[in-house]
Amino acid sequence: MSEETIINRWEQQPMLKPRIAKVVVNLNVGKSGEPLEKANKVLQEITGHTPVKKRAEKTIRDFGIREGEAIAVVVTLRKQDAIDFLKKIFPVVDNKLARRAFDMRGNFSFGLKEHIDIPGVKYDPEIGIFGMDICVTVNRPGQRVKLRKIQSKPIGSKHVLTPEESIVFIKQTLGVEIV
Repeated sequence: MSEETIINRWEQQPMLKPRIAKVVVNLNVGKSGEPLEKANKVLQEITGHTPVKKRAEKTIRDFGIREGEAIAVVVTLRKQDAIDFLKKIFPVVDNKLARRAFDMRGNFSFGLKEHIDIPGVKYDPEIGIFGMDICVTVNRPGQRVKLRKIQSKPIGSKHVLTPEESIVFIKQTLGVEIV
């Protein structure tokens, strides 16, 4: 389907127009203690939300990780906060996104090597430099029907979001170029 066809379809049927459900920002340190606290501070400064600590699921002796040890911090952004965060982050990657970053359901992920590339963030030698993973979930209105606990129902095949539709939506909404 062409972009014009997809956009016309959204105008005729508003329930088919995708939306950004959530943005998950993951900053994995691999150790607990002081580095994790620094990462927590960086993520809170960048997103404006309180991060949640994630714990290791199993022990890996080669990396010095014990089961249950806090090794990462994560923030989930929804609605307008998610869109504002993406508009702030995409200039760091030159407003470009690889086509292979999209999965079969229209979601996409990308990473940043250094958090200091984000506009408005200054380098602090005491904190250091952290990289992060950003995962964006894109869906349509009505997707909750499939995920809810009470009376969950399957979604029709015509209502499932495709990567092509997600790409058109991201181009239109955030002005991102797909390479």
